[in-house]
Amino acid sequence: MREEKNTKFKAEMCLLVVAIALFALSAFFYSYKLSNESLALSFDVSSYPYRIPALTFVGFGSVLMLTASISYSKRSKNFGNSNRQV
Repeated sequence: MREEKNTKFKAEMCLLVVAIALFALSAFFYSYKLSNESLALSFDVSSYPYRIPALTFVGFGSVLMLTASISYSKRSKNFGNSNRQV
């Protein structure tokens, strides 16, 4: 029983680490701009080519974080109920 909890905890932590890495990677991709000689502020797709993958990474990271938080809340709820039983 204890090994199962440790395995679930490790899986939750891995999901959170991957989600954080995806958020960091998406921040880099979202802000990456191709070097242009023009000084005008433009937000067209050609000057920011990696915005679509960045938003995809944010979506996957959000799903992973949601999965980890639901798993943790279920495990915490079960842990609280098992402590009250004699």
